[in-house]
This record gives sequence, structure tokens and C-alpha cells, in this order.
Amino acid sequence: MTGRLLALAAGTFALGVDAFVTAGLVGPIARDLDVTPAAAGQLVTVFALCFAVLSPVLAALTGRFARRPVLLAALAVFTAGNVVTALAPAYAAVLASRAIAAAGAALYAPSAVATGAALAAPERRGRAMATVVAGLTVATALGVPAGSWLGGAAGWRAVLWLVAGLGAAAFAGVALLVPDVRLPAGGGLRERFAPLADRRVAASFALVVLLFGGFYVLYTYLGPLLAPATGGSQGRLAVALWLFGTVSIAANLAGGRLADSREPQRTRLLALAGFVAVVALAPLARHGYPAALMWTAAFGVPGWLMYASHLRLLTALVPDATPLLVGLNSSAQYFGMGLGGAAGGLVLDGPGPAALGWTAAVLALGALLLARPATRTG
Repeated sequence: MTGRLLALAAGTFALGVDAFVTAGLVGPIARDLDVTPAAAGQLVTVFALCFAVLSPVLAALTGRFARRPVLLAALAVFTAGNVVTALAPAYAAVLASRAIAAAGAALYAPSAVATGAALAAPERRGRAMATVVAGLTVATALGVPAGSWLGGAAGWRAVLWLVAGLGAAAFAGVALLVPDVRLPAGGGLRERFAPLADRRVAASFALVVLLFGGFYVLYTYLGPLLAPATGGSQGRLAVALWLFGTVSIAANLAGGRLADSREPQRTRLLALAGFVAVVALAPLARHGYPAALMWTAAFGVPGWLMYASHLRLLTALVPDATPLLVGLNSSAQYFGMGLGGAAGGLVLDGPGPAALGWTAAVLALGALLLARPATRTG
């Protein structure tokens, strides 16, 4: 069981490096492609919005297939997309290639989480989902800072070749270790969007959009945000990203245990309140490198601490529709990523990086206000 879950997590690790590493590469990409940092940040927006739109469509088209071939096809497309990005000669071609990678990611991520849950006993599903999602947090701890350093040393295209290699390795792991699992097909697009008729489900997804929007307002532009503290050094930024990711791993693992052993709604409420406070304090991270490191460590705690609890609460709303809910939740979080990347770009070109924290806090507060309407008994 552990090997199977880790194989699935290897795929989310590759996806996580691809989705998150832009935060450490905004400067190098902007310089190489001769665009502004805000325009470079829109690579996150394009990837995220394509993921969000394609995820339910691809899930509907592949719902009747066994998961193993679906996971393998998804990783193949994702890897090919990153190869195209690494070779793309201009900004427009890079944007287009992000849509290819997003298609593979959109097919893989929800299917991997649902497969992990299906492989586990009912009392361990929270930890199983957290293990698969842990690939994302490990990506923030290891892949993203390593990619940031590599981007400074060898160019941002070298990072995309690294991501393509990770995708190929994940393909091999899934092929060798993950068995064929069949999940409920879930029907077509109409059936897949049917859970949105439940107001609690709709509130849960709106919560995720706002939470990830607030997160990515800051995360996409950590380089410009922390520039006064890092002095523009890719090495110092990589250390801050490593600290963020390391704390995120611990928070995600702790969150998986909390989801299985305590009232998950309490965890979600407290974590969201903590997230509002942390992002509102983002301007303080600009006042020196020690302050930047302390803030990035705190930034990694609340969202990952609550994620497994959120998934448990969500899937408990309509237990027979777990794969559908997990897939729509992935779409919601990537809509949030796109919202955050776009809003952060506007703020960066307008009031400037010091205002990113307050923008994130407004979105995070909206997520907190939706937590109670999203409860099972609410």
C-alpha cells in the first residue's frame, strides 16, 4: 500500500514542481522572454485556468476507464507539454505549451487522489489522500527551491527539462506499482456538475477558490514581494522557498492525522483564521531577510494543515460521489490559482508588491466566511 501511494505521490510531486516553481523563476523568465514580471506570472494563470476547465471535461470522457491507463496517459501528456515549454522560442509559444501540460495535470491529479482513497481502508482514507497530496508539499520543499536555484544557475528552461524528467519517472512508478482500479464512472458533464445543486458543496468549492486565490496572489510573486529582503538573490529566495516547503510537508502530514482523529470542521475554521492573519502580515516580510524567513515558514502552515480535513468534509457531503467531488475540488483550486495569479499581476503593476498581502487577506477572509455554510450540518 505504501509503495502504491508513493508512486501516485511521485506524479503529484512532478505536477507540484511544474505548478509552483514559477514563483522562483518569474525574474529569469521575464528577462529571457523580454516581458514584465507580471506577464511572466501569467504562465501560472494560463496553466491554472486550463487545468480548471479541462479537469471535469476529461474526467467525464475517461470516467469509465480503469485508473491505471488514465494515469499513465495523463503523465505522458504532462511530460510532453513540459518538453514543448522547454523548447518554445517565444512568450506566446510558452503560454500555449502550458495548456498542454495543464491537460495532463488536469487528468492526473484528481484521479490520483481518488485512486489513493480507493486503495485505503475507510478509517485511513484521510491519511491516504494526504500521502498522495504530499507530493505537492514535497515539491514545494525540494523541487521548487532546487528549481529556483537551477533556474538562476542554468536558465529557466533547464527547470522545465527537470520537470519533464520527473514526469517520466512518475510514469514508470505508476506503471510498475499501481494496480488497475475502477471507480464509479460518474456519468457525463451534467451528472458531474450535479453536486453543485447542494449549497454546502457549492460553498465548499467557493471556499477553495478564494483560499487558493489568496495563496497565489502571494506565492506567484514571492520573488518581487521578498526582493527587498533577499536583495534579488536567487539563492536567498531558494532558501526561503525551501523553508516554506519543509514546513508545508509537516503541516500536511499533521493535517492528515487531524482529519482522521479530530473534528475536521474545527481544524478548517482555525486554519483559515490563521491563514487570514499570516497573509495580512506579508508586508512585514519585506523588512529584512530574517523576517522574510519567519514569514515564509508561517505561510506554509495554515493551508496545508486544513487540506485533508477539507477533503474529508467535502466527500462526506455526498459519499457516493467522491471521485466527482475530488475532481471538481481540483478545478476549484486551480480556478483559485488563476484568480490569484491574475489579481496579483494587476496589483504588482498597480499599487506594487507591498499591497499583495492585503489583497490576499481579503480573499482569505471570504474563504473563512464560507466555512460554516460549507459544513455538513450547516
